[in-house]
Amino acid sequence: MHLNSRRQFFAGAAASVAGLAVARSALAGLPEPVIQTSVATAPPLIPTTGRPYNPVVTLNGWTLPWRMNSGVKEFHLVAEPVVREVSPGFKVNMWGYNGQSPGPTIEVVEGDSVRIFVTNKLPEHTTIHWHGQRLPNGMDGVGGLTQRAIPMGKTFVYEFEARRPGTFMYHPHADEMVQMAMGMMGMWVTHPKAKHPYISEVNRDFCFLLNAFDIEPGSKTPKINTMTDFNIWCWNSRVFPAIDTLNVRLNDRVRIRVGNLTMTNHPIHLHGHEFLVTGTDGGPTPPSTRWYEVTTDVAVGQMRQIELIADEEGDWAMHCHKSHHTMNAMGHAVPTMIGVDHRGLVGKIQKVVPDYMLMGERGMADMGEMQMPIPDNTAPMMTGTGQFGPLEMGGMFTVFKVRKDQKQGDYSDPGPYKFPAGTVAYEWNGTTPQTARPTGSTETAPAAASAIKPSGKGVSH
Repeated sequence: MHLNSRRQFFAGAAASVAGLAVARSALAGLPEPVIQTSVATAPPLIPTTGRPYNPVVTLNGWTLPWRMNSGVKEFHLVAEPVVREVSPGFKVNMWGYNGQSPGPTIEVVEGDSVRIFVTNKLPEHTTIHWHGQRLPNGMDGVGGLTQRAIPMGKTFVYEFEARRPGTFMYHPHADEMVQMAMGMMGMWVTHPKAKHPYISEVNRDFCFLLNAFDIEPGSKTPKINTMTDFNIWCWNSRVFPAIDTLNVRLNDRVRIRVGNLTMTNHPIHLHGHEFLVTGTDGGPTPPSTRWYEVTTDVAVGQMRQIELIADEEGDWAMHCHKSHHTMNAMGHAVPTMIGVDHRGLVGKIQKVVPDYMLMGERGMADMGEMQMPIPDNTAPMMTGTGQFGPLEMGGMFTVFKVRKDQKQGDYSDPGPYKFPAGTVAYEWNGTTPQTARPTGSTETAPAAASAIKPSGKGVSH
């Protein structure tokens, strides 16, 4: 069932039955799995059953519907191979849940009794670990330690109470290296059941996961044995410019929840605003422990929840501050050619290799403008265009759009920001002062450089 069938989904929910024994017998009737394949950010799922809450918006994702059964909130996750469109024209074979990687966000309320049916359609066994949750040991999802793994074609049930509010994740704890490297993960949000002293009410609440893959240009399947040399850095398995923008109203109080299931840390930086870290995997942080930041580091296996007042209009960049993480597929073995004199060389090479292109002798910014051929099913390394030209970005990058005329509850993209007159950096055509240099220095040319050849037996100047 797709998201446009939610009403039928809720209307067809099982009738309440009395008694625990009867409720147990009802387990034979699985909730129909909801499948979603769209890569667009879905609108928030407003709860129509169960306790009310202020829903989140999953960037390039969606929230999983449920049914109520004798006071228990029931979900159905299907672990299965999926094809994820990482960017237009770039599709990747992944493993995920309910048609997507990452899987759908699960939203519940503190104190909810939760039952999750997990059907395994993978070519091997699996489990689900509910990362950060307080729950009975036998529901923790560690294959071999707390449960038997879920065999191919079988359905297991996890049942527990959502005991504390916060932002959590879910992922396998079975053949973890393969299954997580293939994209099996999702977010879980537990909302407070009553006003909480450490949890503010917000106007907009976003969430997404940081994930990464090693995908050879022209191929479709991640290299699962990679430990550090990833080349596709994603937010919810999307890369810029295919990551949706975060669109808010001027003076909205905004919460952004970021979970990291990559193999390295990510300093997440927001332009134009300062924010507070108001939550971690351990739950909401006491106000006395908070301080203002513009960058927060999200380590491996961690979640960080930030909050801010969106009081500066504009199109503000939001990205990982590791520069290679804002690029798409790239060759890490490409030598640095800056300053190398190629005069007279390119023409000679092109006589032998007609398609030869010179890259990098002036830096790599040209890569953002070139429409050079790349292998099929490969995202360009540096791409995206703004109203002033190429952005020269990829990977973990998007735009936080603040508009005074954005309507309450409207998450649509308002388009490029209309800059007030006199507020954009401009070219100076007047007299420029002499450049200040250290005393006694007249050198303006770059220093001569030597590079050791890969063999280590010689030096090239």
